[in-house]
Amino acid sequence: MTALTLYTTLGCHLCERLEALLAALHRGEYRLNKVEISEDEVLMARYGVRIPVLVDEAGSELDMGFEPARLASWLAERKRLDPIAWQQLQTEGHELHGIEESPKGTGVQSSGRRYLK
Repeated sequence: MTALTLYTTLGCHLCERLEALLAALHRGEYRLNKVEISEDEVLMARYGVRIPVLVDEAGSELDMGFEPARLASWLAERKRLDPIAWQQLQTEGHELHGIEESPKGTGVQSSGRRYLK
């Protein structure tokens, strides 16, 4: 079983997209530990404008994993890509198991923190 960490925050639609893609493209079982960054200044400084960030057991990070090709490549490097699901995703134009291209989000600045709507 693969252990992965997802740095995220409440209401992050890109994080939700990454989770849906991960569920569709990951070969085999995995455990996803979600880390909320909004209440930790160190995590906000490190990941605030980069979320979602997916991290493997070795500490290797993936920014912009909500882009199917980036996630597929990252998973393939770890021998965790389901090639049939990836082929199907490419064939169906980014629609697999209800995954659709996500709309561009906007951010809200509050008390020095950036929140996604």
